Amino acid sequence: MSAAALAGGIGEAANPASGWVDAHSHIWTRDLTRYPLANGQGLDDLKPASFTAEELIQLAGAHGVTRVVLIQHKPYHGLDNHYITDSIAQFPGVFSGVACIEADHAHPEKEMDRLQKLGMRGFRIRPGEGGTPLWRDSVGMKAMWAHAARQGTAICPLIGPEDLHEVETLCRLYPETPVVIDHFARIGMMGAISEEQVQSLCKLAQFPKVHVKISAYYALGKKQPPHTELIPMMQSLITAYGCRRLMWGSDCPYQLTTPNTYGDSLKLLTTHSPFLSDADRQELLKGTATRVFFG
Repeated sequence: MSAAALAGGIGEAANPASGWVDAHSHIWTRDLTRYPLANGQGLDDLKPASFTAEELIQLAGAHGVTRVVLIQHKPYHGLDNHYITDSIAQFPGVFSGVACIEADHAHPEKEMDRLQKLGMRGFRIRPGEGGTPLWRDSVGMKAMWAHAARQGTAICPLIGPEDLHEVETLCRLYPETPVVIDHFARIGMMGAISEEQVQSLCKLAQFPKVHVKISAYYALGKKQPPHTELIPMMQSLITAYGCRRLMWGSDCPYQLTTPNTYGDSLKLLTTHSPFLSDADRQELLKGTATRVFFG
């Protein structure tokens, strides 16, 4: 099935580049024969029960989003990135991807090269990965950062604000490595948004290759629409980074947790942020993610 054939999705848009770009979504399928779950999990562990590439295309397309960056969902699929790479191949031009690989390895370059050929444009890392408590002490993690600079792929840290110093250390070691920090570095997960933490995230703007996803609104601040309490943090990031280094992402399917919706995530930028110019929105909702993940 092609993307154009999906009713209610991208539909007649033969050129997926015509719409907005969602820089962050997960997908999974109930086809466990082709795509088994990690750690012995079964269908009852999937929540929601299904969120396939086709379902995502229909949902996003209904809101004018025609390209999506797929993020490997390690809790379900571990280091098996096949469902994302197969979806990239099935829907040409619609998807790009961010993979999870084994960071506790002296030479991850071969796997990074293999996945790049299959459409992956980034590699997700978490605190403690690499076989050491700190990334700076991991041979494999440092090899990943160095090779990403050579490839032009992005290192994508999923971190909390307490881990920003580790990102800073690796950015000093590998200033040419593209970096995309997920979800405002999860500032505001406990409700209150710390200005000190925001400024720590803004400090990383000194490294020209660092980008930030303004995403996962359902998990931050008040955790419900209209999400306007996140605007001051977003404005601080715009001042520090400029819109050309920030990108919007839904973090679906989790943004669909009641009372949040996909549309609510977009509306924070399209409706509730009148200080943004049309050019600003073009960068936040399309330009930055296109350059980093579809270039």
